[in-house]
Amino acid sequence: MAINIEYLWKDRKRYFGLPLSFTRYSMSEDRLFVSVGFLNIKDDEVLLYRVRDIDTTRTLGQRIFGVGTVTVISADKTMPNLVLKNVKDPVFVKELIHKQVEEMKLRRRVRVGEIMTADADGDGEPDEDFDDDNI
Repeated sequence: MAINIEYLWKDRKRYFGLPLSFTRYSMSEDRLFVSVGFLNIKDDEVLLYRVRDIDTTRTLGQRIFGVGTVTVISADKTMPNLVLKNVKDPVFVKELIHKQVEEMKLRRRVRVGEIMTADADGDGEPDEDFDDDNI
């Protein structure tokens, strides 16, 4: 029995800009997948609505070959930090993941509120009209 998953994005870990690796990355509508290995394969995934932060890094060597690293920080217990290393066009990948994360959070009605502080104006002093008894 085969289940077909429609992928929005696929790539491989690249060496010198070429996809010469057995590490595969892909993203469906609601999940981000990593598959590592040739003979022994390990598959892992992160549900997109659990993603908390996404960032990119591009070293000089990565920039020369048009690749970079996208780091996804999530609330997933088995994989809190998912590193997509040496992917082609990392800024595009980051924005694509961000768009899907926001869409999945809206669909599932998941929202994480920002932490409120007594110093809303950023002057280092607690605001006078802030009532911390109502938090």
